[in-house]
Amino acid sequence: MRAILFPKPTDFKFYQDSIRFILILTAVASVGMAYTLALMLHKGEPAETIILRTLDIITIVVPPALPAAMTVGIVYAQSRLKKQGIFCISPPRINMCGKLNLICFDKTGTLTEDGMDLWGIVPLQGKRFLPVNQHPSELPRGPFLAAMATCHSLTHIEGQVSGDPLDLKMFESTNWTLEEHGSDATKFDSIMPTVVKPCTKDTYYESPEEKLPYEIGVVRQFVFTSGLQRMSVITRTLGNNNMDLYCKGAPEKIISLCKMDSVPDDFHEVLHRYTQQGFRLIAVAWKALDSKLSWHQAQKISRNKVESDLLFLGLLIMQNTLKQETTPVILKLKDAQIRTVMITGDNILTALSVARECGMVQPKDSVILVDAQGPEADKPAQIEWQQDNSTADQTTEEDSDVSSCYHSATVSLLMPSDKPNFHFAVSGKSFSILKQHFPDLIPKICTRGTIFARMSPDQKGQLVENFQELGYTVGMCGDGANDCGALKTAHAGISLSEAEASVASPFTSNTPNIECVLTVIREGRAALVTSFGVFRYMAGYSMIQFTSVLILYTIGANLGDFQFLYIDLAITTTVAVLSEF
Repeated sequence: MRAILFPKPTDFKFYQDSIRFILILTAVASVGMAYTLALMLHKGEPAETIILRTLDIITIVVPPALPAAMTVGIVYAQSRLKKQGIFCISPPRINMCGKLNLICFDKTGTLTEDGMDLWGIVPLQGKRFLPVNQHPSELPRGPFLAAMATCHSLTHIEGQVSGDPLDLKMFESTNWTLEEHGSDATKFDSIMPTVVKPCTKDTYYESPEEKLPYEIGVVRQFVFTSGLQRMSVITRTLGNNNMDLYCKGAPEKIISLCKMDSVPDDFHEVLHRYTQQGFRLIAVAWKALDSKLSWHQAQKISRNKVESDLLFLGLLIMQNTLKQETTPVILKLKDAQIRTVMITGDNILTALSVARECGMVQPKDSVILVDAQGPEADKPAQIEWQQDNSTADQTTEEDSDVSSCYHSATVSLLMPSDKPNFHFAVSGKSFSILKQHFPDLIPKICTRGTIFARMSPDQKGQLVENFQELGYTVGMCGDGANDCGALKTAHAGISLSEAEASVASPFTSNTPNIECVLTVIREGRAALVTSFGVFRYMAGYSMIQFTSVLILYTIGANLGDFQFLYIDLAITTTVAVLSEF
């Protein structure tokens, strides 16, 4: 919110140079005023005439119509953008778009489709992963199925279950129903919990003799936050004496909250295998809460007290495909020598897979994974550089051994000169450690960094600032609330959503794909060229008129009022306006 309300000023060299040139014109006007004053005094002109003729020099040299003439070009560009479904709330940013040489993209919903499909689940049996199950509704009753049915933020709006697309896909795959008490306007004031239950008679009762239906009430919800990268719910199953906690989120975060004896030994290998294929993985965990925990206590308890010592349940595998417009746009930007960077909150290997698929990273390009570790009791902060081996066609025996470890006292960055096409892939955790312990490496990482994963909203904004400090004119394209800071910080922020992101972004596109980036750059270049042309024309006209008037003053003559009006309106303003076409 602070970044949106008080964004860092973005200086544009064109505007800075324009002000400098106007100051130069002012200095020229001062010389002309001094000459006019001396000339008029020498000729013995009345004081009123001397003052008027002297002040006329300022309006001749520094034309009052200059700001209006330059604004016309931006107005026309804004109108053309609107016709193509792109709305701009900060017109001066249009000229900046003409100088963009680096574009940052969010991944989910920007490069890839907004919605995700549940490709399958990987439950556990003991400490061993079972084969992928692509029919979650066929799971037996248990914590995994209950977690999928309850651990979400879905609600009924006008009779339809609505909410986060990922949560919606997960819940729909269980084939359960969701019930809420009260109307859309009053249900949030009700103390009655949301209830989920199987929708078929065969699964509603576990056996014909069972008298209690299988229903689970959501007692409390801990919402998802980008900083924590997880959400959880406290639930109670009808007939049980205790409550349960179900938690889902980023695998590395969930694992840190679980008992290690519940995590399979091959967890990291399985995670690596699926993320390399471009899947998005969500980890699920659970624990039974103390039977003494009452409903009132559950409403007041902090999430840190309950989100600990969890039992790992398994993984949700979400499939997110590229938008068909993504790859052609990325290739056009690369052909135009405009650098492209991915900034996402997703897993680094998933992001790398998408980067290779869309052409942001070419098949034969090397990728160096930057893994930074903070200082510990017996050793300083260190960085490990690892060669990504996800592309067999370009990995050699020599490349596979590019793994070096440096500590904070002797860290250096020596990349082989015979491999110019390499990219850095950095996680949010490593980025934070680099900024704190290796600030001298940040410019080098940003110069070659292409994939920045697991980035928090604040880190996205910081990264954009780092790019700006390196001299890049930065554009940012995103669609989520976590992109707001970066969208506001960038020279040109383009939102693909009309929700939260559009509030912070100067540009909002009705078309939910990145083709709008090409349109904005194209119109920005057209507006910038027009602004240059109008500025040169207006400056040239001013100097010609200034010279003419001084010559006329010297021979005791001056332009008439109609002549001034004709020059300012018929010649200057008309030509400036028509030049936009």
